[in-house]
Amino acid sequence: MLQYPLRMKLSASSLINRRQERTEEIVTVNIQTLMDLGWSDFYAQQIASDEADQIVPMRISTVHRVNMNALAEDGAHTLLPQVHQSTGDFAVGDWVLADPKTGQVLRTLERKSVLKRYASGSDSRSQLIAANIDTLFIVTSCNDDFKVEWIDLFLALAHDAEVYPVVVLTKTDTVHNPNDWISRAKALSPSLEVIGLDTADALQLTRLEEWCQSGKTVAMVGSSGVGKSTLLNELSGLSQATGELSSKVVQGRHTTTTRSLHRVKAGGWIIDTPGIRGLRLYDGARGIDSLFNDVADLANQCHFRDCSHENEPGCAIQAAISNGTIDIERFNRWQKLHQNGLQLQKRSHEATPSLGDQKRKKKPTQKKRR
Repeated sequence: MLQYPLRMKLSASSLINRRQERTEEIVTVNIQTLMDLGWSDFYAQQIASDEADQIVPMRISTVHRVNMNALAEDGAHTLLPQVHQSTGDFAVGDWVLADPKTGQVLRTLERKSVLKRYASGSDSRSQLIAANIDTLFIVTSCNDDFKVEWIDLFLALAHDAEVYPVVVLTKTDTVHNPNDWISRAKALSPSLEVIGLDTADALQLTRLEEWCQSGKTVAMVGSSGVGKSTLLNELSGLSQATGELSSKVVQGRHTTTTRSLHRVKAGGWIIDTPGIRGLRLYDGARGIDSLFNDVADLANQCHFRDCSHENEPGCAIQAAISNGTIDIERFNRWQKLHQNGLQLQKRSHEATPSLGDQKRKKKPTQKKRR
């Protein structure tokens, strides 16, 4: 948690009033308030009263290699990070305090939520996907793009960020039994929200407006070609290019190339992201256990703290599988996510051992009882 000076703080409404007093002198049309941009008391309380007349709250809308685009009450701005920062330190959706004259970012406000992953390839650094969102649209489709392990990763990502996940199942018009696909998705997690739709039908898309109301922000993730660009166009009124659909593979081509923040017709905001080919959770253990909380609770009841849940005596998970309390496939999904996470952590923390470490022999380990 960030620490701030013990000075008088401003509420969201009082800060907006003070900002409008300044912007109304030079801007006469198309003024958007901070509330319109998703501002709330969570961010306003981080600003001291003596800062309000010197710096401007802005929301990052696009991150480029050397600069960023941001939105404020008076419109769009181009911003630069501080000398000790790179644009990789910022996420689309971030709230920052900046000097409107120089475009210099002075500081980033504490995030309400953040989606992050390991960078692509062998890079062990984290990569920010989006920040300050309320809902995550996990977009997949009624074809080979529907992969349980893929959806599990995105669900764990949402749980780790403590944002509400909604599975959006597109291309229901291409199959004879869309309800079967919807049922398969709903079976992945208790109370999981699943919306099946034909993206070409504008009336069906209104079912998503519940999460796109004024003051709310949605991020949209999924693999390439599942219909994210079409969803964005319909929800926002944009005309972003969409890939043609191949009749052979029933799959669209990737068209989104960068993360970006867009206003939607329902009043809120949506963050579009490029198709993700490989998602590696960054320190996602908490999200995995939140998604599979029933399995995680049982794991804490095992006799041995480092139980592998295979043949050890006193394994609560194996007992629950035997008596039908949990499904073995659900356990396997939980275990696979954790094993993949441990492998990623091991790779990121691996370092060349010293000569003394190489010569030192490892002692055999024993099971630790609780």
